[in-house]
Amino acid sequence: MSTEVLLNETFDHSSITALRHTVASCAAGAGLGGERLDDFVVAVNELLTNAVRHGGGLGTVALWRAGDSVVCEVRDTGTGLPEAAPEMPVRPAATQPGGWGLWLAEELTDTFTLITGNGGTVVRVSSRVSLREA
Repeated sequence: MSTEVLLNETFDHSSITALRHTVASCAAGAGLGGERLDDFVVAVNELLTNAVRHGGGLGTVALWRAGDSVVCEVRDTGTGLPEAAPEMPVRPAATQPGGWGLWLAEELTDTFTLITGNGGTVVRVSSRVSLREA
């Protein structure tokens, strides 16, 4: 399986909007389209925002094409999640104003992994370019 790196950069709060547009452009160029592209961009935007708000204000994002999927990894250098991360994010209560980011990222993509600890949090999501089975 070939891997094509599309994006790899550091970000802070001032660069999230521009970065969201860059992610959309790169993912579209890699073959994601329509609602799958929109969902992927929303998921990545949630991860970028979480890294800034909860992960120390600075993060790195990497985007690549691996086989038939577009993959994004967001890292921060915060102190990690305050409690052990559930295997899959739990949907927040409808009345809860925050806490939707990880749940949305998991719901809107095909794969979701989260690793957290004292050195920060890493979240990786991916979406297949085509839903057709091989």
